Parts: sequence; structure tokens; C-alpha cells
Amino acid sequence: MDKIAARFNVATDHMRRGGKYVVARARPTARRIELGAHLRHLRESVGLTIEDAARGMPFSETKVQRVETGLQSFRQARELRKLLERYGVTEDDAVEQLLEIQREASSQEWWTEYKDVMPSGMQRFVGIESAAKSIHVYHPTLVHGLLQTEAYARAVHEVFKPVEETTTEFVDKHVALRMGRKETLLAGEEAPRLWVILGEGALRWVIGGSDVMCEQYDEIVKLAALDNITVQVLPFQSRGYRATHDFALLDPGDGLPQMVQADTAWGAVSVTDKPREVKRFARSFDALRASALPPEDTQGFLHRLTREITQ
Repeated sequence: MDKIAARFNVATDHMRRGGKYVVARARPTARRIELGAHLRHLRESVGLTIEDAARGMPFSETKVQRVETGLQSFRQARELRKLLERYGVTEDDAVEQLLEIQREASSQEWWTEYKDVMPSGMQRFVGIESAAKSIHVYHPTLVHGLLQTEAYARAVHEVFKPVEETTTEFVDKHVALRMGRKETLLAGEEAPRLWVILGEGALRWVIGGSDVMCEQYDEIVKLAALDNITVQVLPFQSRGYRATHDFALLDPGDGLPQMVQADTAWGAVSVTDKPREVKRFARSFDALRASALPPEDTQGFLHRLTREITQ
């Protein structure tokens, strides 16, 4: 095996199991992340900077960077071929494997029809979320979106509607998007491992009335009973660590970079794979997990809340 083929095999080794190439879920964002990780490894293996990689090419440094971080893919195969030539990858099998990933990465996601109601950064987050093998989430004030019932999701939007000045059409599409995310992620054999920590305030804020909340409590209990979903409650009386803002840690697995997502005060969605930030939020989640009630106490806690709001 020559040095070029060896470099490619190192770049793809994390996607191999038992000598057989493991294909990630057939979702464009997952493939973009995968392609970007391969290209970043290949560039670094030949000692080139992003500036070196883009010099004299029909695309910019910014595009190389966006491709490496999974924000976009090369729309034309010839662009990818030129970049691979610069990295010294010319072996037909190696090139064809990456071109196949590029073709899948260039197709549209199922949520494209909802992009007009997505805030800045949301499309990338939903794509990464759909590719994740595990998701760790903390939310202090609202039931997390992947646990929400349709009635609760709609009630939340109605509460914010006068302030955000949204339309009924916007609310309808956003609720449909949220329910689509929930169904797509939590159904099927490839459902991710989901661990959610909810602040007690998220559960005590009665949104939409007692009927809506009781249905929501029942939904959380039902979902928490699944093997791949864990839900904890961080009670008011806890004297341990408490984060004041929501966030999600997303792990695509297969050696791809972990990412952290947080909402901004302006409604945008921020996502980063910087190791320092990922580690910081991972430490935060571990501390929250230690401060929260044990998972086996969640059902009893929600049953008590149900009795309180229906008396």
C-alpha cells in the first residue's frame, strides 16, 4: 500500500468496523460532517494550512473552512477532485469513496421546507442533531423540544407570540418542524441515546393550562421508560451546581468531533466543535447530573406535580 492510500485509510479508519465500511445514517448533514472530518485530516497529514489548500483554487479559504466544519459541501465534484489532488489523493477507490460522500452531502434535508421559520444557525443544529448518536441536554425553564407534546409546543409559541410578533402560519410551521424532529430522531432502530436534565421551573411553569401540562408530564414518563432515554429533574432545593442557560451536547460518534449548542439572547442558535468549549459544557452537564434527582425519581416527581395542578 503506498503512502497516499495509507493516509486515506488513516482518515477513514474511525468509520471501519470489522473490515467493513460503516455507512453513517443517510442524512446530508451527517455526511457533510463526515466529509469535513476526512478532508481536515488529509490536509493536516500533508502539513498544509487552509490558506495553502485554497491557494490557486476555484474556491476560497472560507469555503474550505466551511466544508471542513460541515457547514456546506462542494457542489461540484471537480472542486473536490482538485482539493484531493492537492492533498496527494489520486487512488481511484479513495477518490470515489469521498465523491460518494460528497454526492450524499449535497442533497437536501427533510426540513428544507421549514427553513423560512428557522433562526440563524438552526439548520446546521437540526442537521447535527439528526446525525448524533448521543444527545445530552439541559434546560432550566422549558421542557426540551424532543420531549414536547404537540399541544405543549403550540402553547409555548402562543405565549411568546405577542412579544416575538410571529404569525399563526409561523407557529404552525414551527410546531410541525419540532414534531418532525421528535419523530425522526426518537423513532426507529437508530434512535440516539438521549439524556435530558430539566430544571424544576420548566415543569412548574403551567403553559397552556393544566390539561396540557398533565399530558406533557405523561409524555415525559412514557419517553423516560424507553431504554435509550433518561430524564432527570433538577429541583429548586438542590444546593449543588446549577447552570442558568440551556445547552445541548451532541456526539455524532465514529470518531467525528463532538459539538455543543446553545441559544443566544437574540434567538440565534450557536454551535461549535471547539474542544475547549465542548469539554467545558461536558463538565457542566456532569455537575448538573450529580445535582439532579436520580432518574428513577422522575416519574414520582411528575405524578406529584400532576396532583398539585389538578386539585
